[in-house]
Amino acid sequence: MSVEVNNESGYAVDEAEFAELGRYVLDAMHLHPETELSIMLVDMDVMAELHVRWMDEPGPTDVLSFPMDELRPGRDGDVTPAGLLGDIVLCPEVAAQQARVAGHSTAEELLLLATHGILHLLGYDHAETAEEKEMFDLQRQLLLTFLAQR
Repeated sequence: MSVEVNNESGYAVDEAEFAELGRYVLDAMHLHPETELSIMLVDMDVMAELHVRWMDEPGPTDVLSFPMDELRPGRDGDVTPAGLLGDIVLCPEVAAQQARVAGHSTAEELLLLATHGILHLLGYDHAETAEEKEMFDLQRQLLLTFLAQR
């Protein structure tokens, strides 16, 4: 698995941990070992520009996902074909605000958002109640298992 982490935010993060998380989630979701993922961290101004440009929504957001090859999770032990999963863009400043409200660290919030973004790249969504439950349960399971194995 190739996971590239690019921090342009000016916010100090453990880039290796994000790469490890990306590889863990891709492996757990049975993606091909040659699957590629990019994780970028940006400041609020850049995130606000991206949010307006791609979602037509004002202001910065916490995470945006940009799928490329529309890969889906492998099923029943089968892995997907190799490909470019896509890009996840995170905004640490927004994550820090959310972390304070949630009562945990910014690092934990960013890892949660990265997991969330990867699931969006894999076709998961939370527009409907049943979809939200499935996605958020999987997100929680993946993140907790990753953290427990470290």
